[in-house]
Amino acid sequence: MEKGLIMKQGLKKSKVINVAICGGSGYTGGELLRILHNHPYAKITAVTSERSAGKRVVDIFPHLHKYEDLVYEPLDKKRLLGKAEFFFLALPHGASQEAVNFFFGNKKRVIDLSADYRLVDPGTYKEWYGLPHKFVSTLKKAAYGLPEIYRKDIKKAWLIANPGCYPTGAILGLMPALKNKIIDISSIVIDSKSGTSGAGRKADSAYSYCEVNEGFKAYGIGTHRHTPEIEQELSALAGEKIIVDFTPHLLPVDRGILTTIYAKLSKAKDTAAVLSLYKNIYANEPFVRVLDAGIFPNIKNVRGTNFCEIGIKVNKRTNTLIVVSAIDNLVKGASGQAVHNMNIMMGFDETEGLKHLALFP
Repeated sequence: MEKGLIMKQGLKKSKVINVAICGGSGYTGGELLRILHNHPYAKITAVTSERSAGKRVVDIFPHLHKYEDLVYEPLDKKRLLGKAEFFFLALPHGASQEAVNFFFGNKKRVIDLSADYRLVDPGTYKEWYGLPHKFVSTLKKAAYGLPEIYRKDIKKAWLIANPGCYPTGAILGLMPALKNKIIDISSIVIDSKSGTSGAGRKADSAYSYCEVNEGFKAYGIGTHRHTPEIEQELSALAGEKIIVDFTPHLLPVDRGILTTIYAKLSKAKDTAAVLSLYKNIYANEPFVRVLDAGIFPNIKNVRGTNFCEIGIKVNKRTNTLIVVSAIDNLVKGASGQAVHNMNIMMGFDETEGLKHLALFP
C-alpha cells in the first residue's frame, strides 16, 4: 500500500467519537490523555481511577490544561456504557480481563493495553502471569495491535490487544529478516534497555530515584513476561516455533527502550543489502524510520513520539546481523500505538493525533 493511500484512508469518516479511558491516572493513561488532547475526532467523556476518584485530571497531570473540568471516577462499568462508544483500558494485568469482556460484550470497541488478551494460548497466559483466563471466547476475537503487521485484522476488529513495549521494538526489528528468511532462527538474542516508566507509576522502592539513579542492571533474565509474546509473534512471522534469549535492563532514564538484536545470517548478506531490504519493507509505514548506514538509534531522538527507529549492521567477521531499534515505551510501546490502532479501526487518517507529537526536551 502506498503511503499516500495510508494517509488518506477514511478521511470521509469524520464523526467525533466519545472515548473513555479506564485507568487514566497511570503513565499510559496520562499519555493517552496527552495524545488525544488534539485529536480532532476523539472526545474524552470519561476517565477512571480508583485511587484518584474525585480528583481532576489536572490535579494529577498539571500540564494537561484542556482537562480542567474532567474528573476521575470509579470504574463503574454499567454507568460508563452510556458515556462512550470507544474504550481504552490501561488497567493492571489481570484487572482487564472482566472489564474488556464486559465492554466488548456490550458492543463497544475496546483497546486493551494490558497483557490480558495478547497471548492466544490461555495456557501460556496462565503459565507466565499466574492467572487463569476466564474469557477464552473473547480472547479468540482479539486482534494483536501491531499495525505494521496486522493492519487488515485491526481494521475490522472491535477488540485490540495492544502490544507490550519490549515486544514492539523486538518484533519490528526482526520482521523483515524473518519474512525474508535471512537469519538462523535458533540464534536470536534480544537485549533491551528500558526507562523506569516501563514499571508503571506504582510506589516501589526498587524504582525510586536513589535506587535507579547512576545504576544500570539486568532483570527478569529468562523469566520476563514479555518473552512468550515476543516468541508468539516471531513464530507467526517465521511460520515455525521460535525460542529466544531475551534480557531486559533498567536504565536510569524516564522513558525509552533501546533494543539490540543479534542473529546469525543464513544467507551471505552485507549491510547495504540488508539495509535495502528493511527500507523497502518499511518504506510506506508512517511510524517506522530505517536509518542510513552507519547511523544507529538513540532513545533521545524518539522521546515523546510514536516513531520506531531502526539501524542495521552486518558483522562480516562473525556472520551476524545486528539490528538496533529505539522507541518511546509509553508512546509507540503503549499509548501512541493504541491511538494508531483506534485510527485504523475507525477509518481515520492513521497519523491523526500522532503526526505532530513534539519531541520532549
